[in-house]
Amino acid sequence: MPAPATKVEIGFDLSALGGPFFILDDAVQGVLDNPTYTLGGTLFYDVSSKVLNVSVNRGKSRQLDKFTAGNSNILFINQDRAFDPLNASSPYYGQIVPRRTVRITTSGSAVFYGSVDDWNLNYDISGYSTAGAVVSDGFTYLAQQVLTAHTAVSQTSGARIGAVLDRASVDWPASLRDLDAGATTLQADVVADGTNALEYLQLVNYSEPGKLFMGADGYVTFRDRTDAPTSTGLVTFSDTGTGIPFVGVEIVYGSELLYNFVQIERNNGGTATASDSDSQNQYGVVALVQEGLLMDTDADASSLASFLLSKYSEPEYRFDRLTVALEDLSNANQSSVLGLEIGDIARIRFTPNQTGTQIDKYASIIAIDHDIRPMSHRITYGFETLDFASLILDDSVFGLLDDAYLGF
Repeated sequence: MPAPATKVEIGFDLSALGGPFFILDDAVQGVLDNPTYTLGGTLFYDVSSKVLNVSVNRGKSRQLDKFTAGNSNILFINQDRAFDPLNASSPYYGQIVPRRTVRITTSGSAVFYGSVDDWNLNYDISGYSTAGAVVSDGFTYLAQQVLTAHTAVSQTSGARIGAVLDRASVDWPASLRDLDAGATTLQADVVADGTNALEYLQLVNYSEPGKLFMGADGYVTFRDRTDAPTSTGLVTFSDTGTGIPFVGVEIVYGSELLYNFVQIERNNGGTATASDSDSQNQYGVVALVQEGLLMDTDADASSLASFLLSKYSEPEYRFDRLTVALEDLSNANQSSVLGLEIGDIARIRFTPNQTGTQIDKYASIIAIDHDIRPMSHRITYGFETLDFASLILDDSVFGLLDDAYLGF
């Protein structure tokens, strides 16, 4: 199969470009509620014909890391200086400026949504010219906002995230949010003037703990700790011909996520600890300390400490990264992998060198990278282990007694 088509669109100001505008009584441009022909403002322009390649990086490297701003680098052919802000004959003259919105899709599936940080122009003396757009997602915006002094009300973590996004100093659109309610009740803490908005949101997420990330569609997304895995409809990657094939895989086994002493320090409250003496005797003491968390009770802090100890007190053998080549997949499999998002569950079945016992594991996606070129489109997924997973009643995989955990 050929690589599926990728569309790159940039939001340009229609007023400067002259349309296309709504025309009263016109049979095409005069249709009411038409999203193509508007009264003015910003419209996405397809610039895919000028794209050489695209890279996208979203997510995080390890389970306990924070999700940071995703980024994309887009390289354009620029022989006609269409992307040169000083070229008055460019069809986009006056539009090649920072903060223009960029939308990237493949076969209609969202790949990235963000805004331009920089335009980099490369003029080779031979006459071959390119322009590069450096793009980042909405977490970059949130990292640049600060909160004014206020006292929060006691509320769930999802409600707190929504309240922060609502504040006048942040003013994140309600239409670009996908927030779970949250399972942890947070205290009515005092937020100091000048507190970084993104750092505070990440503290809220750690206090849950959940997943707070920027979706490929540009939505601030929060998944609370009740967002448990399910085996229904999950994607299976396999080297046996019975699942989606992959072209590269990396496995990690070690102590990077080994913690046998956990200390949770609650803001305006006590300190909870949990330890595993057997693990300490075997591997030495390895401490995980989280400070200033916002849960409302010491009991919640104690439950979190016990949960994290159970999850991280032994070394893990995990699939770290896996790469698929879209051009090698059927249309159905292309659609399946393009539909995956951070937090989704995948099953991975792999027999290294076709020797010995097959490795068969379930994992949650924590990173998605794209490398898009004229004849290829490769997606690399980063994973966290699901060897420790919450018990899901009636689920054929995660509902087995003595095999999953009740969580907290």
